[in-house]
Amino acid sequence: MKLSSFEAIATALSDAQVRYLVAGGLVVGAHEYLRFTKDADQVVQLDPENIQRAFAALGSLGYQPTVPVNAHQFADPKMRERWIRDQGMMVLQFCSDGHRETPVDVFVTEPFDFDEEYQRALLKPLREVIDVRFVSIPALIRMKEIADRPQDHIDIEKLRKRLQDDVK
Repeated sequence: MKLSSFEAIATALSDAQVRYLVAGGLVVGAHEYLRFTKDADQVVQLDPENIQRAFAALGSLGYQPTVPVNAHQFADPKMRERWIRDQGMMVLQFCSDGHRETPVDVFVTEPFDFDEEYQRALLKPLREVIDVRFVSIPALIRMKEIADRPQDHIDIEKLRKRLQDDVK
C-alpha cells in the first residue's frame, strides 16, 4: 500500500464527485491506531450514476476489476445479490499496473445506511487539498465483527479502547 497511490485514488474519486467512504485498515490509521494494510477499501454509494463515476475515476488511474465486471453490471443490484449468494463476493477488487502495490476493494453492498454514515464519517484533509471521509469507529467495528478475521479482532479491541478514550 503506497500513500501516493491512495492520494491519487482519493483525488480521482473526489474530482469525479464520487460519493464514497474509506473503510478497512486505512480507517484504523485515520483514527490514530496505525497498522499495515495492503489495500484501499472503499464503500461506494451504490447509485448507478455514482458507480459509473467511480469506475471511470478508477479507470483514469489504470484500475480495472480483477474479474470481468463492468460498471453497468456492478450497478445492477440483482447481479450483486447473485455474486454474494453464489460466489460469496464481499468486494470487487481493482488493480492497476501503475499502482501495483495498492489494490482497491469496493464493497458490493452498502454495509450501513450510506447517507447517515456519510454525515457522521470522520473528515480528514489529505495534503490540505481534498477532504477524505473515513467511516466512523462504530461503523467500522460493525464491519469488522461481520468479517470476523483474526486481524479484525485485534482492530476491534483497539477501536473500542479509542472510543472509550474519546468519551473520557
